[in-house]
Amino acid sequence: MREHRATRGAALPPVTPGSLLVAAPGLGDPNFSRTVVYMIEHRPQGSLGVVLNRPGQAAVRDVLPRWAGLTSDPGTMFVGGPVEVRTALCLAALRTGETGSEIGGLMPVRPPVQLVDLDSDPAPLARRLRGLRIFAGYSGWDAGQLGGEIARGDWYVVPGLPDDLLTTVYDQLWERVLRRQGVPLALLATFPRDPAWN
Repeated sequence: MREHRATRGAALPPVTPGSLLVAAPGLGDPNFSRTVVYMIEHRPQGSLGVVLNRPGQAAVRDVLPRWAGLTSDPGTMFVGGPVEVRTALCLAALRTGETGSEIGGLMPVRPPVQLVDLDSDPAPLARRLRGLRIFAGYSGWDAGQLGGEIARGDWYVVPGLPDDLLTTVYDQLWERVLRRQGVPLALLATFPRDPAWN
């Protein structure tokens, strides 16, 4: 896909932990079509994130029962991406004023969002938690790969919000994230799933 005119000539925003990658309308890879990816890590060696708007079929209570009571609706494992689909990653948003520094098993991503070690005890986290989501698999890029995809126009890099992680209207997240960016990206929110409908 070629660079979309909405970003042509603009400086490419940096990818940081907590950034969102929003799939360009023409991104043809079925793993990422109309996805919103929350970035956990971005380093010269590679990048890692999870897709926020693809709920899976498996219930958390059936896979990780200790965490089921803390999981945000709909209580299912989300499909984080096509890499290591038998691996589970957990992201939690802490309540305002909570840092999580005194709780074991947490690694800050971009406060208030934390990466949670699913082998840790969930009990100390419960009262400090705003919400939590568990992902099966993740989205990963080798060194330089993501930068090339962004430069090609496959992804738009935008700021993320904790509500993006916990939203229950995940089926509308792609449109909602684009719409709040303002013009010109907001105009893409109305792009039809099938260009033939236009």
